[in-house]
Amino acid sequence: MSADPKKVHADIDADREDGPRDVPRALIRLIEDEGLQVGDRLPPELELVRRLGFGRSTIRETLKTWESMGVVSRNKGAGTRLISEISRNTLRVALTIKHEAESLLRMQQVRRPLEIEAVRIATRLATPEQRRIISARAAELMAIYEVGEDWRPADSRFHNAIHEATGNPLFKQFIEQIQKAFHDIYETPFGTPHLGQETIPLHRPLADAIIAGDEDRAAELTATIIDMVCTATQNFSEEHDG
Repeated sequence: MSADPKKVHADIDADREDGPRDVPRALIRLIEDEGLQVGDRLPPELELVRRLGFGRSTIRETLKTWESMGVVSRNKGAGTRLISEISRNTLRVALTIKHEAESLLRMQQVRRPLEIEAVRIATRLATPEQRRIISARAAELMAIYEVGEDWRPADSRFHNAIHEATGNPLFKQFIEQIQKAFHDIYETPFGTPHLGQETIPLHRPLADAIIAGDEDRAAELTATIIDMVCTATQNFSEEHDG
C-alpha cells in the first residue's frame, strides 16, 4: 500500500535543509516510504515537485545523475524506473556526494573564466595602493593557513581585493551570485569545509605575480588553483562512488 502523500511530504520537510544536497535524500525517503523495488516506476516529475517541494529542474538534475550512476532508467514512454536497489542506509551518501560534485564542478566551470579575466585586468590596472592591499591580504591568508585556523574568510577577502582592483564591480557581483546559487555546497562541500586547501600556498605567488605586473603568470596560477579544486572534487566523488 502506498504511503500517505501528506505524511511523506511532512516527514521529508521535518529533516530537510532546503539545499541542493537534500534532493537525493528526499527522493530516497520517498522510495523507501512507497516501498518501491527494482523495476518499479517512480512518480512523474510533476508529482515529485508537488510532493517533495523542490523545483522541477532540480529534481530532473538529480534523476539525470542517478541515471548516469545506473540507479534508474529514464524513458519518455516508460517513465523513470528503478534498476538497482537503493536505501538511505546504502546509497544515500554516494548519491548525495555525486550530486554535490557535479553541481560544484558546474559552478567552477562558470567561475573559472571570470576569475582568470579578473586577475588579468587587476594585474594591468591595480593602483599601488590596491597592490599593497592584495599583498597584505595574501600575507593574512598565509598566516591563518599556516597556524591551522579557518582560512576561508581570509581567502574571500584576498579574492575580493583582486576583484576590486579590476575597477569593475560586476566581477565581484557575478562571482558572488554564482557562489550564492550553490551556497550550501560551496560552503561545506561533502561536509568538508576545507576542500581545496592544498591550493592556498599558491595564493602568495599569485599575489606576487599581480604586484609584479606579470599578467600571464597570474592567469596561469589562477587557472591552476581552480583546476586543483575541480580535481579534488572529482577525486572525492570517485572515492565514494557506490
